[in-house]
Amino acid sequence: MVLTGAPALQAIAFYLLAFATIAAGLLVVSAKNPVHSVLFLITAFFSAAGLFVLLGAEFLAMLLIVVYVGAVAVLFLFVVMMLDVDFTALRQGFAQYLPIGGIVAGFLTLEMIFVAATVASHGAAGKNATPMASAPGIPNTEMIGRVLYTDYIFFFQLAGLVLLVAMIGAIVLTLRHKPGVKRQDIGKQIARTPKTGMEIVQIKPGEGISE
Repeated sequence: MVLTGAPALQAIAFYLLAFATIAAGLLVVSAKNPVHSVLFLITAFFSAAGLFVLLGAEFLAMLLIVVYVGAVAVLFLFVVMMLDVDFTALRQGFAQYLPIGGIVAGFLTLEMIFVAATVASHGAAGKNATPMASAPGIPNTEMIGRVLYTDYIFFFQLAGLVLLVAMIGAIVLTLRHKPGVKRQDIGKQIARTPKTGMEIVQIKPGEGISE
């Protein structure tokens, strides 16, 4: 059976993005260089977002790019802080990372152009699909918002709490107390007395300080 027209173009786009997602995912765990792993991870996210666009789930594609790709930078900084990467050596290797970075950027650009051209010319595969049987004609973005903030509001708030705990844990793990650095102690400040406190002496203008 030979596919022609829009179904053939959508099938090609699907297989291309699916192959890119799987290949990038494998390269993330097999790459020895953490910088290369992050670049392949971004490629996997972009490819998965393209698959969501083909399915007509533009909102999920936007979340995947904004949340996950945006969080990659935080993840990379966290890894750098934990591993004590030498920033001087990292800057010196910029020319070494530039070719693979350019290849990944060019591949992502071609993917997005291909997906945008496919959707603009033939529409998304799930464009005419009804998001829910009981709510025909409502866009998927509005339907997701209704369900997320009504039926699953507890789990939504719980996910935010989990992320907050993860952020606090990352700060605690990377916090280092250097010797010789004065730090604020709230307990000692509250428990101080006139004997242990510092007395502030008011000096009138012109008197100066005697040696």
